[in-house]
Amino acid sequence: MTVSYRQPGVVLTDRRFTVPLDHDDPAGETIELYAREVVASDKAHQDLPWLLYLQGGPGFGANRFVGRQAWLDRALKEFRVLLLDQRGTGHSTPANRQTLPLRGGPAAQADYLTRFRADSIVRDCETIRPQVTGGAPWTVLGQSFGGFCAVHYLSTAPEGLRAAVITGGLPSLDAHADDVYRAAFPRIERKVAAHYARYPQDVERARQIAEHLLRHEPLLPNGYRLTAEAFQSLGILLGGSGGSHRLHFLLEQAFVRTPAGPALADAFQEEVQNLLSYAGHPLYALVHEAIYGQDARPTAWSAERVRAEFPRFDAAKTLAGDEPLLFTGESIHPWMFDCDPALRPLRESADLLAARTDWRPLYDRARLAANEVPVAAAVYHDDMYVDAGHSLETARAVRGLRTWVTDEFEHDGVRASGPRVLDRLLALTRDEA
Repeated sequence: MTVSYRQPGVVLTDRRFTVPLDHDDPAGETIELYAREVVASDKAHQDLPWLLYLQGGPGFGANRFVGRQAWLDRALKEFRVLLLDQRGTGHSTPANRQTLPLRGGPAAQADYLTRFRADSIVRDCETIRPQVTGGAPWTVLGQSFGGFCAVHYLSTAPEGLRAAVITGGLPSLDAHADDVYRAAFPRIERKVAAHYARYPQDVERARQIAEHLLRHEPLLPNGYRLTAEAFQSLGILLGGSGGSHRLHFLLEQAFVRTPAGPALADAFQEEVQNLLSYAGHPLYALVHEAIYGQDARPTAWSAERVRAEFPRFDAAKTLAGDEPLLFTGESIHPWMFDCDPALRPLRESADLLAARTDWRPLYDRARLAANEVPVAAAVYHDDMYVDAGHSLETARAVRGLRTWVTDEFEHDGVRASGPRVLDRLLALTRDEA
């Protein structure tokens, strides 16, 4: 049963689909996918081409827009849009600490989670496409990890695509997770240096907070154990538009005076727990490194191992001297599964995923070299999340792919200035720019 309803300027329809859990066993267990169809009110009865949106992450459901927000406004001028909650996210058979025990113990959970990467997501898309479009190809818009999925789509099912538009999401075709993080930590350090240049007062503030946490490690109201390393991971804000300002405002409200002396302010603790908790997107932590697995090498907690090669990120060593504290960025570490109550029950499953050695290849260089699907990608010059060098190397490997390299936006450019970004990329797929 489909349900349609209205918001300002749009008609929305809830869509649900049944797909195999394992596409290699189509007669086996199934899961449910949810997607929201969106069409402009004045075009609701028109026969429009389809645009499929694949969200970043992994682990996040599709945007919950109200009306014609962000890039959706531009898309609705010519498309009927499908906002897909990728499997395991949103309303699509969510995978979290509450539902995963239904699979059994940690080993069964880890096996289940191997089916939540780009390969399964793209096969989901191809399974539902005939039901949505009647079999016609659609345009895919992939943001961040959604772009990783789009490149896999081009590698395995290009016949399903009319065009592909990618924002901040051209992956390396063959880099191991270790290569990804060795490229990432120097970028993160540059972002932190730029933040301190903008807000020099934050150097001392960050050191004071980290020193407090090394001594106390308080429990936040939701039960999150706030360590110095966890505090450093707030640097993930520095990869998004306005993130430096948000971090500054957070740091300036860290302490209040109490009868027992300085203490972390309730307002600070409340915002920090909301930023650090994975309760709303646990798949991000569980399969984040698995999205890079393509061979017999385990990911083996790659970010944690590679971080040790960059001792300047060690909080205790930094505070023993007089250097600024370095924040970290988009990386997942085993201690997160000890600190976060939303992840604690899943630690053993995460360890088993990190040890796996049977990952399938995700990208087909030969098919990409022969690509005939119009593709355009925004590459953000100093993207903290996705290495621009890796992205441009991939761009050269995909026949006909056109890039827009810019330093005007951060990684979330399609959200911060969506209509303009999407308009530029659609034009590139049509040779209009």
